[in-house]
Amino acid sequence: MKIDILTLFPTMLEEVFSYSIIGRAIKDKLVELNYINIRDFSEDKHKRVDDYPFGGGPGMVMKPEPIYKAIESVRKTNSRVIYLTPKGRVYNQSLAKELSKEQHLILLCGHYEGIDNRIVENYIDDEISIGDYVLTGGEISAMVVVDSVVRLIPGVLSSEESFKEESHYNGLLEYPQYTRPRVFRGYEVPDVLLSGNHKKIEEWRLYQSLKLTYMRRPDLIDKLELNEKQKKVLNEIKKEINTQK
Repeated sequence: MKIDILTLFPTMLEEVFSYSIIGRAIKDKLVELNYINIRDFSEDKHKRVDDYPFGGGPGMVMKPEPIYKAIESVRKTNSRVIYLTPKGRVYNQSLAKELSKEQHLILLCGHYEGIDNRIVENYIDDEISIGDYVLTGGEISAMVVVDSVVRLIPGVLSSEESFKEESHYNGLLEYPQYTRPRVFRGYEVPDVLLSGNHKKIEEWRLYQSLKLTYMRRPDLIDKLELNEKQKKVLNEIKKEINTQK
């Protein structure tokens, strides 16, 4: 996969992606990351990329010409151009899986009051928001998208199972995890995890995963098509919680 990030602060991104799993994926040539400085496409002698909004109002708006030229410098027939903006559809694991199957992503990081809407209307394929809040710029959003997408590319993680068990992959929050020591300051690891009984462990993990999701993110439960086993376990969880009230 190739990912081009259009930004005003390329060095900010280069530093972040040089570490850990993403850094190794780049080194192993599983993903190619490029950082395109939008200012390089400004025809202004001071390399300005913003101007006052038509109609008045606070702040500045990024001009269309430099952004258009930056997009066209890397766009191919297989490119998917994504603008990172609070006005986009909210990002989730399902969308991350979808994007991980693309051959070429172009991520546009906005700034100031946003970008000229003629770019959005004519040269953007998707608008994505990482949450219902406003950031200074799109770079942090780009970090989130790149990290969540790249780790789903085959070969990036040591085992496909390592991300299939994580929160949100199957629509549920992940079950609690424990490691050594078995006793920490008097707090013990649940006995079932030490039993060696894989069937019991799997049942415990399903129960905990459904319980966490039901208690903390019931909205996720409402979106899922639970199988009969999951429905049965969820009913047990509801009875347990109602008993405790």
